[in-house]
Amino acid sequence: MMKWWTRNLIKSLKSLRGKMLNRCIKLASKLENKKQRIYAIIVDKKGRILASGTNSYTKSHPLQAYYCELATKEQNKIFVHAELQALVHLKGQQADKIFVARVSKNGTPLPSSPCPICRLAIRDAGIHEVITT
Repeated sequence: MMKWWTRNLIKSLKSLRGKMLNRCIKLASKLENKKQRIYAIIVDKKGRILASGTNSYTKSHPLQAYYCELATKEQNKIFVHAELQALVHLKGQQADKIFVARVSKNGTPLPSSPCPICRLAIRDAGIHEVITT
C-alpha cells in the first residue's frame, strides 16, 4: 500500500507537469507569423523555469549547425529550433525537464516530438525528461 505522502507527491508532480505543459501551449499559441508554432520551456528539479525558446526561421546558431552535422551529417537544417534556442538560453544551469508544445494556427495542441538534432542536444545537456504535446 502506498503511503499518503507518496500519493500527494505524485499528485503534485502530475499537476506541475500539467500546468507547465499548459503554459507552454498558451505561449506557443500566442506566436505569430510562424510556420510552426513551437515553444519549449526548460525547468529545474523544483519546477522553476530556467529558459525558453521558439522556432526561428531567420536566425541560426553555431550549436544548431554542430548538432545538425552530428545527427544528420548535413548542414541544411541550420535555423534554430525551439528546443535548441532554450538550451542556448540555459547558459549552463542544471536542467531537469524540457516541455515542448506545438499548436495549430487556431491554438489547438498538435503532436510534437524533438527531431534527432534536438534529441542529441537535449541528451548532451543532461536533461532527464522530455514532455511534449
